[in-house]
Amino acid sequence: MTPERFDSIKDIPLFAKITDESFEHLTRGAFVQNFPSNVEIITEGDTADFLHIVQSGCVELFSTWSNRETTMTTLYENSTFILAATMKDRVNLMSARTLQKSRIIMIPSENVRSVFQSDPHFAVAIVDELSRCYRATIRNMKNLKLRTSIERLANYLLKQYRRRGNTLAFRLPIEKRRLASYLGMTPENLSRAFTNLKPYGVVVDGQNITIADLDKLIEFAIPDDLID
Repeated sequence: MTPERFDSIKDIPLFAKITDESFEHLTRGAFVQNFPSNVEIITEGDTADFLHIVQSGCVELFSTWSNRETTMTTLYENSTFILAATMKDRVNLMSARTLQKSRIIMIPSENVRSVFQSDPHFAVAIVDELSRCYRATIRNMKNLKLRTSIERLANYLLKQYRRRGNTLAFRLPIEKRRLASYLGMTPENLSRAFTNLKPYGVVVDGQNITIADLDKLIEFAIPDDLID
């Protein structure tokens, strides 16, 4: 494919400052693929042959162990994944599957490592991206370890409220069973948590959420910039 096929990702911070020569080298052998919903793109334990970029759609990163499965995170447009495994030339620690029809750009891992060595702007961008992911992991660990399940759900709803431009009524972006897994809960515990949030102004109708009393919800959730 010609480099022009990948112009849509040039504005992503990871690639914004690299030279045209580096970008051509980076995308040599890269390709774009459309996946239907619920298709596994990569599997944990396999070699990280490509850096993946979500051009459109939605991808879930998840992991399994001893017949158990947990959602790690959900990614949307312009998100990259498996960058650390790509840089270290190691196996994937997570699997990935589409939650809706998605368009994925795949860049050969050896290209990423090569341009990292030759283009200082790209090297800095890689460090920035890995640092951002590390800090996000720490925030998530603090959220899981310091808050109760109900507090985690309350702060998740406040985060969705902010992401939608302070909209008090919105639709959950993922299925409730996946949300429960992401928040470290069972589906039954999630259902009880929603019920326990009713006194704080949370109204639930299927996937639709309405925050009827924002002040009460904030007072209960105690959002924290060092976690959220």
